[in-house]
Amino acid sequence: MICDAKASTLFSPLLTRRAAVLVAAGAAAVPAMAQVDVGKSSSLRNLVPAEQLETAANQQYAQMMVEARSKGALAPDGFAQLVRLRAIASRLIPLAPRWNDRARQWKWEVNLIGSKQVNAFCMPGGKIAFYTGILDQLKLSDDEAAMVMGHEMAHALREHARSRIAKTQATGMGLSLGAKLLGLGDLGNAAANVGTQLISLKFSREDETEADLVGLELAARAGYRPDASVSLWKKMAAASGGSGSGGTALSFLGTHPSSPDRIAQLQANVPKVQGLYEQARRS
Repeated sequence: MICDAKASTLFSPLLTRRAAVLVAAGAAAVPAMAQVDVGKSSSLRNLVPAEQLETAANQQYAQMMVEARSKGALAPDGFAQLVRLRAIASRLIPLAPRWNDRARQWKWEVNLIGSKQVNAFCMPGGKIAFYTGILDQLKLSDDEAAMVMGHEMAHALREHARSRIAKTQATGMGLSLGAKLLGLGDLGNAAANVGTQLISLKFSREDETEADLVGLELAARAGYRPDASVSLWKKMAAASGGSGSGGTALSFLGTHPSSPDRIAQLQANVPKVQGLYEQARRS
């Protein structure tokens, strides 16, 4: 895996002027008032066109919802758990543009799929889905569900899928960027042909840390208890041990591994956002 600093050095002799401008434009800073420290988003993500990736995600999400509906697994609008999730989303989504201005243009959706899978996701472009398994088997409180949703939204807002595809495709092409970046053809095609990869995509440890912390801040700003991030991952850790889970937790934990370090890092960051939570509760 190529880290961003090394990638910049490695690519510099090969970048065309157009690609160099794209990379420079991608070094977006975190919000000025951010309380968690996650640094800048990966500049490599700009080698994959956001519009194409979001279009592909929208199409895949729509297809998934059609399939779920055909199986009677898509929760209707008045379903209590779905109403609950959409209420949480209505508090989180208005805060999203502070982390990514593109979020203002996204056509956000929140749906619930009936399944024993312990899973949830947010695709590029703001397409959110939860499986009933994660709510029922982990017995999530609203605060814990908000942490899950904030975490998944953070992956989309920090454009981790876009960065991961760019890095994977660049290394897979042997970094033959002289021709590739001139038109960004192969990377653009990769964005348009991701298939089911968007759900099963495994992010790096750094991506997961960013999503944890950005999701923590999003939820705190929306008035959800920051310490719920810790109780959530303790539940995840217990589920990964197979205690009564029947292995059904593996869907989420396969791409979001739990660890003592993860919990410790969240515990260390809870005090940083506690004031945001208290302010949100007062208002």
